[in-house]
Amino acid sequence: MVAALLAAVTVVLTVVGCTAGPSDGVVVTTAPAGHAPPGVLPGAPLDGYYPELGDPGYQAEHYDLAVRYDPVSDELTGQITMRATAAGELPVLRLDLIGLTVTEVRVDGVPARTAREAGKLVVTPAAPVPAGAGFTVEVTYHGVPEPVREPQLGTNGFHHTEDGAFALGQPRSASTWFPVNDHPSDKATYAFEITVPEGLVAVANGAPAGRHTSQGWTTWRWRESAPMASYLVTLVVGDYRLSESTHRGLPVVVAVHASLPAGIDAQLARTGEIADRLAQWFGPYPFSAYGGVVLADQRVGFALETQSRPVYGPAFFAGGADGTWVIVHELAHQWFGDSVTVRQWRDIWLNEGFATYAEWLWEEAHGGDTVTELFDLYWGGPGAEPEFWTVPPGDPGPDRLFHSAVYLRGAMTVHALRLAVGDEAFFEILAAWTREYQYRNVTTEDFITLCERVAGRDLGTLFDHWLYAPVQPTHPGR
Repeated sequence: MVAALLAAVTVVLTVVGCTAGPSDGVVVTTAPAGHAPPGVLPGAPLDGYYPELGDPGYQAEHYDLAVRYDPVSDELTGQITMRATAAGELPVLRLDLIGLTVTEVRVDGVPARTAREAGKLVVTPAAPVPAGAGFTVEVTYHGVPEPVREPQLGTNGFHHTEDGAFALGQPRSASTWFPVNDHPSDKATYAFEITVPEGLVAVANGAPAGRHTSQGWTTWRWRESAPMASYLVTLVVGDYRLSESTHRGLPVVVAVHASLPAGIDAQLARTGEIADRLAQWFGPYPFSAYGGVVLADQRVGFALETQSRPVYGPAFFAGGADGTWVIVHELAHQWFGDSVTVRQWRDIWLNEGFATYAEWLWEEAHGGDTVTELFDLYWGGPGAEPEFWTVPPGDPGPDRLFHSAVYLRGAMTVHALRLAVGDEAFFEILAAWTREYQYRNVTTEDFITLCERVAGRDLGTLFDHWLYAPVQPTHPGR
C-alpha cells in the first residue's frame, strides 16, 4: 500500500530532486489450547495488533463467493461456501462479518445455529467438527454494506459510489461485504460470481472466468487460484473502461473509470513491462494474471496491492502525473506482501520496506538517483527528524502501522542489509525469500534466519538497530 500520508513526503522529496514515492466493538477470539497455528501461543489471539480479527480454530482453503449488487438501492445479496479444515475439535467457529443480515447457515449441508457478536458471525454446528477434519460452511446473507473506520486511513471496506461500489482497505475490508476469516495468516483461494446491472463492469481478483448477461443483469466471473489473504480481496463495480490483453501468456485486465483521462490507461498498460523488470530482481511473477484498477473516487487517498490487480486512487495520476513509481510499488507487493504474506500485522515492514526499495531500484535502473543517493537523501532529509527515528518499523504499533518510517526506514533496513552482505548475497537472499516462502505466511524472524543462512554470519545486531532501536542507527557507509 501507498497511503496519502506518504504523498506529503513525496512532495518534499520532489522539491529536492528525488522522484521516489512515498465499527464494531472488540471480541477477542483465542486459539484453543494445543491447536494454535504456527507462531500463535495456545489461548492467544491471532494478532496482537488486531486481536478481534480472525479465528485460529480453523484454516480456510477456498471461498466460492456469489453476490448480486444493485447500485440504485445499495442492496447486496450474497452466498458464500467456505471449505476449511479444523485445527482442533471445533464446537463453535467464528467468521468476521460487519453488519449485513444472515438468513441461513449450513455446516456440511446441515443447518447450524447462529448468533452475532461484535464484528462476528458465531456458528454452532449440529455436531462439533472433529480435529483435522475438512468441512464446508454455507452462508446466505443480504443488506446494505457499510465501511469501517481505521486509524490513519479513514474508512475502509465497502463503499457505495454514484455508479457502483468498491471494496478496498487494510487491515480489514472483506468482512464488510462477505463472511470471512479476516486475518492474513489464513490465506485461501477464491472464485467470484458478481452480478450487476447490465452495462456496468464488475472486477475482482485473478483471471477472468467468463461473463454472461440475462434479463438486464451481467454476471462477471473471476478466479484467484493462488492463496490470497483476505485484505487483498477487492471488488470494483461501475462505469469503467475495460482493457483485456495478454502478457507472457497470462491475462492482463486494466479498468480505468470512464470519467478519468485516457492517458491513465496507457500508464497502466505498462504493468507487464514493469513486472518483467521486477522479476529480474525478485524471481518469476507469482500469479496467473496481471492488471490494475484506477478509481475516480476522491475518498481513496491510497493505492493497495490487491492480489493480481492493484487498485489506485485517482490522486496518483491527477493532472497527467506520471504514476510509474506507484505502479512499481504496488506490483512489487505481488512478491512482497501478496505471495509472501505476513503472519501478523506487526511485520508489515516486510511488505512496505521491500516495495519502497523496489521504487529505488527502478529509479536507479532508469537513470535517476542511485539507491545510495536515495538512502542518503532520506538519511539527511525528512528522515533526520528525531520523531521519524522513534518509530521502530519492526514493531510500529497499530496506531503507526502505516507511518512513513515503516516504508522509508524499512527500505533503509533493506539497503543496510545489502551493504552488509554484498550484492551477490543480497540478491540471492531476495530470490530465496520469494521462492522458499511463496504463497506462505512469514515473520521477521523467518527473514533474519534466511539472511543469516545465505550470508553465513550473524546479522542480529544490524536488524536490532534498524528495525527496533528508537534512535537513528549508525550510517552503514561511514
